[in-house]
Order: sequence, then structure tokens, then C-alpha cells
Amino acid sequence: MNKKLELFVTFAKIGAVCFGGGYAMLPLLEREIVNNKKWATQEEILDYYAIGQCTPGVIAINVSTFVGHSQAGVLGAVVATAGMVFVPTIIILLIASLLTNFADNIYVQRAFSGIQVCVCVLILDAVSKLWSKSIKNRFGLTIFAVVLILALFTDISTGFFVVAAGIAGFLFGKFSKKEAEK
Repeated sequence: MNKKLELFVTFAKIGAVCFGGGYAMLPLLEREIVNNKKWATQEEILDYYAIGQCTPGVIAINVSTFVGHSQAGVLGAVVATAGMVFVPTIIILLIASLLTNFADNIYVQRAFSGIQVCVCVLILDAVSKLWSKSIKNRFGLTIFAVVLILALFTDISTGFFVVAAGIAGFLFGKFSKKEAEK
């Protein structure tokens, strides 16, 4: 299969079966991109998640763009992104046209309640995997604790946290390397 067509089909399948937004998609993205297709390593997908969080837009769509670019350049990025949004766009249009007629239906409301619980589990799964792969030492745990406390108790922008954590990681790596060389 042509690489660009494979990118489109792969991301269209992911987009078709992932509900709950970007974070809920992370486990499926990881399984498909790292394990099945081997388009990225575990470390690369974590980097894509981090960069996807720092850039505007939905993290899963950003990741599809990065993977598409790594596999087939700019056109690959466009095709992968189009694949990721194609099926959900159709589904959203259908739901939007029907939802106004059924939003007050008790069965629809109950279905959404069940879906919300499922999405929480998917997000928790993504967080636990990211935790085990990202928090590797006291420095990582310290960054986690500081960001968690600030995020919970201040109105500081999440973008600031990402940039500050990146700078802290860079500086820690730079000074750790100097210490190791001594």
C-alpha cells in the first residue's frame, strides 16, 4: 500500500474508534504507531505527546501530523491529519444534526453518562502509562509535584508549565552532564 494512503487509512481508523478527545486517544495511538506500525519508538511518541501538548490544537491530531511528517514529509503530515479528522467530522455532523431532536431523551442522557465514565478510564490509562515512562528519577518527581501544586492552586497558564518544565529539564541535563564529567 502507498505510504500516504496507509497513513490516511491508519489515522482514519484511529479517529473512527477513539472517543473522548485527544488524551483518550493516546493509548490507541501508542499501540498503533509504536507497536503495530513501528513508525515511532516509545521515546519518540512521548516526545510527540509533549510537543503536541505545547502546540495549538488537539494532541491526537498534532501527533498524527508529526507522525505523518516523519513518514512522508509535508504531504504525509497533511494526509495523516486529514485521516485523523475525517471520520470524527462526519460523526460530529451526524450527531449535531440529530442531537437537537434527542438531547432530552433519557436513554441518550444515560448513554452519555456511561461514555463519560469510559473516557475517564481511557484518560487515566494514558496518564498511568505516561507516568511510568516519564517519572524516572527525583528530578522528574519534583517537576511533577511543583507543576501539580501550581496547576491546582493557581491560575497560571498550562503553556507556562510546559515551557518552564522544558527549560528546567534542559538545565538539569546540562548541569548533570557537567557534574558527571568532573
